[in-house]
Amino acid sequence: MINAAQIIDSGTSILFVTLDSLRHDVAQTAFDEGRTPRLAKLLPGGMWERRQTPGTFTLPAHMAFFSGFLPKLPHPHQPPRLWECRPPAFKTVPPETFVFDAPNLLDGLALHGYRTVCVGGVTYFSAETPLGSVLPAMFQEAHWRSEFCSPEIDSTRHQVDQALALADTYDGRRPLFLFVNVSATHVPHGHYLDSSTDTTASQAAALAYADEHLGRLLDVLTSKRRWLVILCADHGDAYGDDGYQGRGIAHPVAWNVPYAAWVHG
Repeated sequence: MINAAQIIDSGTSILFVTLDSLRHDVAQTAFDEGRTPRLAKLLPGGMWERRQTPGTFTLPAHMAFFSGFLPKLPHPHQPPRLWECRPPAFKTVPPETFVFDAPNLLDGLALHGYRTVCVGGVTYFSAETPLGSVLPAMFQEAHWRSEFCSPEIDSTRHQVDQALALADTYDGRRPLFLFVNVSATHVPHGHYLDSSTDTTASQAAALAYADEHLGRLLDVLTSKRRWLVILCADHGDAYGDDGYQGRGIAHPVAWNVPYAAWVHG
């Protein structure tokens, strides 16, 4: 069990990575087929947890995440939440849960001395539009460039390079909440199979591509300090499942997501 309250009180840095649009079945199949060897060495218990997202497209899912609501296990009994906004007086919070007295997690962590940094991926993090400015504005520092976005075939390499440069800038000076929204698994990803069509196969290929760079990110970060690591998807995508396409739908492929969390380093 992760004691997030203790971890944050100790000033441990936090890496939160969302693999945008990644379905649980795609992540687990890629894992089982040996296509994500770097992640396979790191995932607790040697597998992805299947969890259910609080939002079935990028904006509501991340708003929920940054408000304290991470994906939940698909059964009635839940472990203590990692973090939660200060609740009403009548509610009891487990001692392992970090309680933040602020409107969102980012502001709450800032009150505890954390520097909150975002490396965006999909256009909801681009700040190019009013709606695309909502999520990055929640951070003290946010970065996005077009080469971080899914049409760029080497997007994860660019994102990891940026994340490592930022971590190096703040190394040892204060704890970091470093957030990376990996866009490679978001459509379009057919180009990983030299195709113009997006499928579960091309999403798996995108994840296999991202695996090497995510392994590099974790290796470098954890060689220097201790980190709480959280990896999950924000939602899944349908590719013709029961006739459905895309996200923002009430279908199991949209709400079942891969999840993993552990303390590393």
